[in-house]
Amino acid sequence: MLETIRIIPIEHYVLYSTLLFVIGIFGVLTRRNAIVVLMCIELMLNAVNLLLAAFSTYLSDAQGQIMVFFIMVVAAAEAAVGLGILVMIYRNTKSTDISLLDKLRH
Repeated sequence: MLETIRIIPIEHYVLYSTLLFVIGIFGVLTRRNAIVVLMCIELMLNAVNLLLAAFSTYLSDAQGQIMVFFIMVVAAAEAAVGLGILVMIYRNTKSTDISLLDKLRH
């Protein structure tokens, strides 16, 4: 099975992961909707997971796959806390636009 996975060169995984990470960064920096920003952060975490899993498989070392598991746990916790905060922001501002968050200072 390991030889089947190694058919695809590691450079393809690196390029694909880089593309996903750049799309995530672009989304975080340009979007104003908080839900889209959270999804872009998840996309960036998944890009890192893909790269860790690919290198772990190519190096025949399970430590990268264990790190993927922990990153997935942190991403799930981040999504739960982020959505909870987003619900409270929506209750106060009636919008998910992150540029309106300066109203919460008062």
